[in-house]
Amino acid sequence: MLQYDFENSPGYWMVIATRAMRRGMEAELLNEGITLRQWEVLAWLTIEHGMTQSELADRLGIEAPTLAGILDRMERDGWVERQACTHDRRKKRLRATAKADAVWQHMAECAYRMRAKATAGISAEELLQLKSVCERIRSNLGDVSLPAPPDSSDCLPVSTSSAGTESDPAIELDTTLE
Repeated sequence: MLQYDFENSPGYWMVIATRAMRRGMEAELLNEGITLRQWEVLAWLTIEHGMTQSELADRLGIEAPTLAGILDRMERDGWVERQACTHDRRKKRLRATAKADAVWQHMAECAYRMRAKATAGISAEELLQLKSVCERIRSNLGDVSLPAPPDSSDCLPVSTSSAGTESDPAIELDTTLE
């Protein structure tokens, strides 16, 4: 019989907590007509504007073909657009569309509600301690911070004919990413 002391495993604790948060977030997003994975795509595009498909697949921890299917559906539904890079037409930069911008605040409010549910009864001090512990675990494992924004000097987004300024919502993100 397989045995392991899961009750003493920080990894197990984090996986179970993350799973609960993901399920809660899925339920919140259902009313917005978007899946958790689609939310994650838009959240990463908010964090790092103009990511390539391969960069995004890496951030999401999924294979490129899996992401391609997600992006195909999101592009079909008007949430994202793929733009050819000016210096390398094989690469595609991703951008949230005006349709996504128009409902982003509602999606962010879903994350805020989820955060409030998840942290009910937890003090600000405890949350800071949790953040610190998670940062130390990532540091111990060699993953100190979120990836730096991509160097776009090799592949600049193609200009669009729209008004030109990208939306940059001034909100704190809760992407529920692992």
